[in-house]
Amino acid sequence: MIIGIPKEIKTDEFRVGATPQNVSYWVSEGHNVCIQASAGEGSGFDDEEYRQNGATILPTIEDLYAKSTLIVKVKEPQPLECTLLNENHILFCYLHLASSQELTKALLQKKVRAIAYEAVNKNGELPLLQPMSEIAGKSSAISGAYYLSRYQGGAGVMMGGALGVDNAKVLIIGAGTAGRHAAKYAVGLDGDVTVMNRSTPKLEALKDLLPSIKTEIYSAQRFEELLYQSDLVISTVLLAGGSAAPKLITKEMLSKMKKGSVFIDVSIDQGGTAQSSRATTHSNPIYIEDGVVHYCVANIPGAYPKTATLAITNATAPYVNLLAKEGFENAIKKDKSLYEGVNVYKEHLTNEAVANLFDIEYKELDEVLE
Repeated sequence: MIIGIPKEIKTDEFRVGATPQNVSYWVSEGHNVCIQASAGEGSGFDDEEYRQNGATILPTIEDLYAKSTLIVKVKEPQPLECTLLNENHILFCYLHLASSQELTKALLQKKVRAIAYEAVNKNGELPLLQPMSEIAGKSSAISGAYYLSRYQGGAGVMMGGALGVDNAKVLIIGAGTAGRHAAKYAVGLDGDVTVMNRSTPKLEALKDLLPSIKTEIYSAQRFEELLYQSDLVISTVLLAGGSAAPKLITKEMLSKMKKGSVFIDVSIDQGGTAQSSRATTHSNPIYIEDGVVHYCVANIPGAYPKTATLAITNATAPYVNLLAKEGFENAIKKDKSLYEGVNVYKEHLTNEAVANLFDIEYKELDEVLE
């Protein structure tokens, strides 16, 4: 099996699916690895480094997809990439199908076997999502503080306040990996931080870690009260199984938020948690609606591609090795966490939440697995 690493073509995406060190590891395991020319440059890795570690450099994305069987990348396939996929391909990357019916149907039509990084589930944890959630959480606090500036569209509120002036009020929705790291950085920036979650264990753990924060169990009434008081709102809501994010913030609620407040929607990859949310890019990251600055970048960790690439590939490399060594069917039978990550198997949609969302026939993977 040939492992193929294409250059990402999503807008403002400079991460890459493998480092030269990953290539060295896979080659030592007996696999062939192809890298599209300049695929790693945005993360600080040049073609010569890949070549020295045993990779074959291919000049175009068309060459890469034509020669490779196991396609390993970061972001979901873009329209051009969908035209290059076929039923012989195994696709291993972030998919976030709940945010795109068009992509879901394209993968089904191409009859690929696709495993979503965000759905790989090991003992209730998401090992391929956590590294990016950490970076997204940290970045959200940094970006929130930046966009509160009057010259970036915000109300001109400094996170740490000043002598005799209150610190910015920060509301973080969700106490998972992204929420925890958003809280850590927001506290570091001297914000007045409240974290809201639906259950207590994660809040208790976070309170032990960050004694200065306030914690709240989610209720609709309390959520609205805090929303209207906050200068910065960071939503990190994640529903297991690839479901679309719930729309917690209605347009009516948005109209009652502070003018010049900032809303960071880390959940935008799964559709976002506000009715007003729509995906943005790092080149054009914000828009203002009802006086609220919206930051809804769909690849937040891509702002730090070197760090993000190293973090994600550390986690994915062993899974890639298993898929290349055993083949798709044997690999997912041997590793339950990979099995959980399968979203598309040939012409079948095996993610129930996405099937229900788009009214597409759902199939249990066991029913269709060869």
